[in-house]
Amino acid sequence: MATIFSPSALLSSTATTSSAAKPPPLATIPQSKPSSTVATTLAATALAATILSASPPSLAEPPSYKLYYGTAASAANYGGYGGNSDKKASAEYTYEVPDGWKEKLISKIQKGTNGTDSEFYNPKKKAEKEYLTFLGGFPRLAPKEIILNNLALSDVDLQDLIAAADAVTSEERKDDKGQVYYVYEIDGAAGHSLISVTCAKNKLYAHFVNAPAPEWKRDQETLMHIHQSFKTVD
Repeated sequence: MATIFSPSALLSSTATTSSAAKPPPLATIPQSKPSSTVATTLAATALAATILSASPPSLAEPPSYKLYYGTAASAANYGGYGGNSDKKASAEYTYEVPDGWKEKLISKIQKGTNGTDSEFYNPKKKAEKEYLTFLGGFPRLAPKEIILNNLALSDVDLQDLIAAADAVTSEERKDDKGQVYYVYEIDGAAGHSLISVTCAKNKLYAHFVNAPAPEWKRDQETLMHIHQSFKTVD
């Protein structure tokens, strides 16, 4: 007798067999992206590390100065002989000197021939210097051009600087007490010179600030400061 199969039973058996043959699908694990907060923190940490590892910028200290008291003593009284050796008490003029500059000893011959009374120089470059000369018998200033020419007569270096200068300027100024000063600026390829001239106590005082061109470019602020610091004492 023939056996009759139920279609539903066949389908059920086939579905069961097919279902058992396929493995279950693997679960997908989502990958998380770093949040914006984490990224910002990492960037800030890297920036801080860069700043800390970099060398801090060097801050140059402003130059300091000392005040020099000049007596404009004659060659006979040079060094205090026959006069007051206390420079501050007997000072006729003052100017400022950068710390580290050295004082040059002025000989009696040098004082007697061209009237040099004091001089300071930069030991790193001796041509960078300031000095003062004086001449007696000048109750008042002559015209600016005549004064500069007279100063050059006894200063060979000044003659050469003027002859090779690209520009020579002069002006007249007064201090808070009304005293008149002539101010000269000589600019050339070889060097630079600032000169301040005035008359007091029947004397003519000339303060010089000289520097070769490279030093002038490097130390212009300091050199201008000491140039402007010169004044006579009442």
